[in-house]
Amino acid sequence: MQMEDILTPGRCLCAIEGHSRKRLFYRISELIADDAPGVDADAVFRALMAREQLGSTGLGHGIAIPHCRVEGCREVLGVLVTLREPIDFDAMDGHPVDLLFCLVVPDARDDDHVRTLAAVAALFGDADFCFTLRNTGDADDLYTVTVTHQC
Repeated sequence: MQMEDILTPGRCLCAIEGHSRKRLFYRISELIADDAPGVDADAVFRALMAREQLGSTGLGHGIAIPHCRVEGCREVLGVLVTLREPIDFDAMDGHPVDLLFCLVVPDARDDDHVRTLAAVAALFGDADFCFTLRNTGDADDLYTVTVTHQC
């Protein structure tokens, strides 16, 4: 998987106000719907909230990878977000989250979702990479750092 296949500069948000998971998911849903024809913002929002009800997508160390399947989605879509102030995500380690990579995938059942999720989790398991993202002050730079990073 190549990050440039699922992420665009326009789907990178740098040092934004998150306030809460709900508000953050709403903002992400709107961004995805604006960028991906045929994808409904309300459907993305409901799917993200429903997935989070199954269990937190907060991995620990301030990182979360919210993900969901959405009808109308034709390809794997990623959104990279850094938050100005961390928000509670009910992560296993109890730490609030300030770094997120959201995945929205087609509703069709296949292994692409699992493979992509595993690749993103491995990428965000690199402490140096996460440090760099947290200290990047521009959305375009977030994109560049992410697509050029080698695991």
